[in-house]
Amino acid sequence: MTKRSRPAPLATETARRVPSSAPALEILREAARAAIAKKARTPVALDLRELDGVCDYFFICSGSSEVQVKAIAEAVEDGLRERGVRPWHIEGFESRRWVLLDYVEVVVHIFHEKTREYYMLDRLWGDARSLDLGLERAD
Repeated sequence: MTKRSRPAPLATETARRVPSSAPALEILREAARAAIAKKARTPVALDLRELDGVCDYFFICSGSSEVQVKAIAEAVEDGLRERGVRPWHIEGFESRRWVLLDYVEVVVHIFHEKTREYYMLDRLWGDARSLDLGLERAD
C-alpha cells in the first residue's frame, strides 16, 4: 500500500480565504455524494447562513474506522478537485479521528463515530437548519 502524499499549499492559498467560483450548495452536494459513495454514516447538512457561523454550510458525517474516515476524506477532496474546487485548509488528515476540509463557504467534517459522539458538533450547531440534499444514506 502506498502512502498518499499531499501537495503543500501555495503561500497565496493560505494567506486569504477566497471562496470558490463554484456555488456553495453545489460544493455541499458533491461533498455529500462523495462521502455517501464511501458509505459515510449519519450524514447531516446544516445551513448556517442565518447564524453567525464561520461559513454558509457544514456537512458532517462519520466513518466506523480510521481507514474509512481517510477514504471518505480522500473521496470528498478528489471529487471536488475534479471539479476545480480545492480546499483552503485541511486538518486532522493524519490522525483520522476528525478530518476537516475547509472550502471557505462549506466546511466538511468527517468524524470517527466515537469522536463524533464525544464532540457532538451536530448539537453544538443545533440552531442551524438541516438540509435534505435528496441523497440516499449509507446507514
